Amino acid sequence: MSKFADLGLKEPINKALVDLGYESPTVIQEKAIPQILSSSEDLKAFAQTGTGKTAAFSLPIVELADDKDKTSQAIILSPTRELAVQIGKNIEDFSKYLPDLKVVTVYGGANIEQQIKQLKRGAQIVVGTPGRTVDLIRRRALKLGNIKWLVLDEADEMLNMGFKDELDKVLEATPDTKQTLLFSATFPREVEAIAKNYMNNPVEVTSGQKNQGSDNVTHQYYLVSERSRYPALKRIADVNPDIYAIVFCRTRRETQEVADKLIQDGYNADSLHGDLSQAQRDSVMEKFRKKNIQMLVATDVAARGLDVDNLTHVINHKLPDQIENYNHRSGRTGRAGNKGISVVLVNRKERGKLNPIERILKKKFIETSIPTGKEICEKQLFHLIDKIEKSEVNTSEIDTYLPNIYDKLKDFSREELIQKFVSLEFNSFLSYYENAPDLNNMASNDRGERGRGRSGRMASEDMTRFFINLGRKDRLNPAKLMGLINEQGINNKVEIGAIDILDTFSFFEIDKNFESDTLDAFSANSPEFNGRRVNIEITKTERKGGGGRRRGGSGRSRRSDDNPSKGFGRTRNNKKKPFPKKENSKGRDSRRSRRR
Repeated sequence: MSKFADLGLKEPINKALVDLGYESPTVIQEKAIPQILSSSEDLKAFAQTGTGKTAAFSLPIVELADDKDKTSQAIILSPTRELAVQIGKNIEDFSKYLPDLKVVTVYGGANIEQQIKQLKRGAQIVVGTPGRTVDLIRRRALKLGNIKWLVLDEADEMLNMGFKDELDKVLEATPDTKQTLLFSATFPREVEAIAKNYMNNPVEVTSGQKNQGSDNVTHQYYLVSERSRYPALKRIADVNPDIYAIVFCRTRRETQEVADKLIQDGYNADSLHGDLSQAQRDSVMEKFRKKNIQMLVATDVAARGLDVDNLTHVINHKLPDQIENYNHRSGRTGRAGNKGISVVLVNRKERGKLNPIERILKKKFIETSIPTGKEICEKQLFHLIDKIEKSEVNTSEIDTYLPNIYDKLKDFSREELIQKFVSLEFNSFLSYYENAPDLNNMASNDRGERGRGRSGRMASEDMTRFFINLGRKDRLNPAKLMGLINEQGINNKVEIGAIDILDTFSFFEIDKNFESDTLDAFSANSPEFNGRRVNIEITKTERKGGGGRRRGGSGRSRRSDDNPSKGFGRTRNNKKKPFPKKENSKGRDSRRSRRR
């Protein structure tokens, strides 16, 4: 195995790496660093989360940048502010013995005037999120005319989050002579399209097969019912006394609820989601890195850039909306050569969603039984005994107390003392799991997951389905639609359900309790999207025989692109509309009409 000193980096950088404890490069670093140092060709690099991508692209830039020239020479884009801050900090560490080399990190949620002042003072390397970077370009505070390197880190995640337009604008502002370095954990078609449109015959390097999961991660799934989802999570935590984990949830509301339950059950837990201020997020992340927090409950976006090497578990309380995100989640464990476990909680209807993930990972999920109360008590008991066995006795501190202790306990036998001590430490577990039900039976006997939908969302009867007059042709995607909804100030606790983006219009679900609030907010705000006035209406789901969703339509209202105003139950003015007979694309009556 080679050493960093063998990669051709100058002495100040190698000295900084020694200080940081870096010895041998990872596979992606060993392949990418010499390639960037020796060639100006564009580079397309696949590397799983946790394999050292940041050093792979930043070390050669630190090596090659001209620290006497204060103009911006490298722009590094990342999907979230947490990841941007982490990259900026890493580059500062790598260049600690190069005092004239400056890095500035720019991101939303921070004082933009302060960032502009930092840029005016000069920075050879700029790290930023797409939105703030575009904002600074528009203000002419960030000039990219002399850029030599453009890095797109976590390109797949930036596209998932709806940053394609921002990426296009940044790419257009950079010179054609730049070297583009694209790093991604997965390579969906959209990332390949960026490579095709903005890169010139890129060299490709990988640290494994594309889109495949890490060999250090074991993937398990537990079959749960909706009622047993949190109890199953708690049992998984209880049967692993030394657990150090991230629990991933889909929504901010779900994240906070799960974190609150874990805290109530005695765990050192906390939440990380978009409702927290930057200071709160930094505080939570710092506590988690120091292991003051044992279980961090987070949304996908909030956890990006969380650099922790020793996680024992990643737990998917709910599967992500985008299956590619599962690879990002599971990649948070099994880092730096350690082994890790990625756990998925799925109900009977969700189990089929594991198949496409298995094809991406090229690995099978292991079906695992939810621990019983007896198994948990046994595991916790022997964990306690192991701790006692391995604990060091500091006699100098307790010698003065021992005579009185011996006298007080002299009437107990050795067996009685052990029993009392174990009972004192262990009674809470014994009482909690006494007569505890078998959650595996609950899951297997659960028929239809009443009250919940396929993805564990609120059931359809608890959600209102809306039509919106925007679609793919308006460059709408799920992330932008969620942003548009949130901008209306409906309620920060509102739950958004299923989203369907079509060519010229789309559908979304909102918690039924906020139905009127949603209509009123869109009506009062009269929002626009890409120059178009936004209109929403409540849809009316077709019914078969007066009850239940009709088969073949997934419960969606049927409508045609050429007349999208038809087929809805109520508009913003709350006026009833008839549900007309429609035709399909071949001019024949729809199934609903044919059955009449």
